[in-house]
Amino acid sequence: MKNLSISNYRVIKVFNNNVLLVKQNDVEKILFYKGIGFGKHTGDIIPSETKVDKIFVIENKDNYKNFKELISRTDSNIVGLCEEVISMISDSLGEQLNEKIHVSLTDHISYTIIRLMNNDEIENPFLVETETLYKKEFEIARKAVSMLENRLNITIPDGEIGFITLHIHSARNQGKLSNTLKYTFLCNTIIEFVEDELDIEIDRQSLDYARFLTHIRFAIERILNDTPIKNDLLPTIKKQYAASYKLAEKVSKIIEDELYLKVVEDETAYISIHMEKFMNLSNK
Repeated sequence: MKNLSISNYRVIKVFNNNVLLVKQNDVEKILFYKGIGFGKHTGDIIPSETKVDKIFVIENKDNYKNFKELISRTDSNIVGLCEEVISMISDSLGEQLNEKIHVSLTDHISYTIIRLMNNDEIENPFLVETETLYKKEFEIARKAVSMLENRLNITIPDGEIGFITLHIHSARNQGKLSNTLKYTFLCNTIIEFVEDELDIEIDRQSLDYARFLTHIRFAIERILNDTPIKNDLLPTIKKQYAASYKLAEKVSKIIEDELYLKVVEDETAYISIHMEKFMNLSNK
């Protein structure tokens, strides 16, 4: 077998002291290591045996094109900091992220910084839902915001933690941010519908709320993956909790209209158990 020598890295762009964009064997790569960019300039050669913590390669052509366009218009220090944040996220999860996060999260953060500098804050109406549904990602997003605040010497509103959470969750799920946003919105729609139907206000910090949102989240996954759940108590639930089951049917209809998929009766029966708890609140 022919041995192929690995060429040295040639610096294309210095993002900051810790992050470089380089080319090796006609492949562009992002190198991350503390101090690796100090004193470096475009065109410098870095030996291939240089120690690095992480090497990111954007392989998809569309992602690569978008990334190149993004770094052409974004402050290099911001790009470098975002890459450090992405590295922290990957380390915290102990897994490789979808490469699209190098574009989507960096673009979001750079735009957020511009908004904050212009005193233009965007409210996040799904902050509580996001924290409840994606607890692990939310805590990591909190760390990311702390990194940004410390390095940029700015104050970032809590709503941004929720937005970054969605980017992290998306990067763990084939980069489908639009689906993550859609299902978070769907959960919020269901909660508001139940509140209107029962004329109550559900405590967003309560255990019942957290359990219901978690159930809806996994119910959506079951419906999408066509892995229906079995409920042996279906006849009993329909009889003993008739009003709650009727409300659960309306919730199931909301899900069906959004996903264009059928919600089986067994799933509706489980939803009705949560409805029963909420209906008890309305009777207090």
